[in-house]
Amino acid sequence: MRTRLAIAALVFLMAQGVLFGIGTILVLSTPLAADAMTLLPWVVAVSALVAAPLSWVIAPRMRARN
Repeated sequence: MRTRLAIAALVFLMAQGVLFGIGTILVLSTPLAADAMTLLPWVVAVSALVAAPLSWVIAPRMRARN
C-alpha cells in the first residue's frame, strides 16, 4: 500500500500538470479569456480533484511488468 501511495503521489504531480495545462489553454484560447482571473483558480482546483483519483488508478499499472 505504501508503494502504491508513493507512485500515486509522483503520478499526481504529473497528471495535475497536464490537466492544468489543458485547462489553461482552453480558458486562454477561447472567449473565456476575459474571465481568466476568475476561471484559472477553478482550473487549478478542478485539475487537482481530477488528478487525485486518476493517479490512484494509474499507480498499479505502473508496477505491472507486462
